[in-house]
Amino acid sequence: MNWIRLLWADSFRTILSITCMSKLKKPLIICLWLAFWQITAVLVHNSIMLVGPFEALRALWALLPSADFWRSVTGSFGRISTGFLAAFMAGVLLGSLAYTAPLLEETLEPLMLFLKAVPVASFVILALIWAGSRNLSVVISFLVVLPVVYVNTMAGLKSTDKKLLEMAAVFRMPLWRKIRFIYLPALVPHLVSGCRIALGMSWKSGAAAEVIGLPEHSIGEHLYMAKIYLETADLFAWTLVIILVSAVFEQMVLFLISRLCPQKGEVAHETTDP
Repeated sequence: MNWIRLLWADSFRTILSITCMSKLKKPLIICLWLAFWQITAVLVHNSIMLVGPFEALRALWALLPSADFWRSVTGSFGRISTGFLAAFMAGVLLGSLAYTAPLLEETLEPLMLFLKAVPVASFVILALIWAGSRNLSVVISFLVVLPVVYVNTMAGLKSTDKKLLEMAAVFRMPLWRKIRFIYLPALVPHLVSGCRIALGMSWKSGAAAEVIGLPEHSIGEHLYMAKIYLETADLFAWTLVIILVSAVFEQMVLFLISRLCPQKGEVAHETTDP
């Protein structure tokens, strides 16, 4: 019996160590890259070419008390998130309509291919003429996100289980229940995947548009000024702001999608109700 207890104790310790290592793996990898960044900055030894993470964090800390900092962050967040949300709703709507109307799908396909193929720089120049610098990031974010959401919406709807649709037709399930318990569970994973891609693209393209358009009280304006005055620490600080804000926004969007849409586990029970 003693050897059985020892075996169980060894197994428990092994499982516990593996669990702890899996939880610490990501922070350790991040620390490794931060250490590589710091060592590289020390070796370069040129604050104009490259600064380390401590210098970037120090510059960010110096920016935090400024009212202009928060005005710029909220301004850029409002414009880029507006473009993303408008494109998300338009992409889901157009994708849903195209799924039900093949002629509309064929009509929209060249437009979506065009939007995906045209370089962001070309869009920025054209949008600067059409919309002006103030709303430039809204337009660019919209144009970049729209085809991604549209394509993923179409893919999600086309992946719907045909047997469930046949069963719904046999039992004359109302349309709203088919949407909620059959279409949405198939659509959600594709929307989540598309949003992960589109969110990063919207923030990168939106910030680039602000650097070119230079609207007042924007992150792009501060990035441009940091480049002009060779303030590399501020450049990295504002880049960290973009990364943090986009990460928070991504988690908010994905949380809302997961809360508003039923998961596949809920469908089996709900679809059997009369």
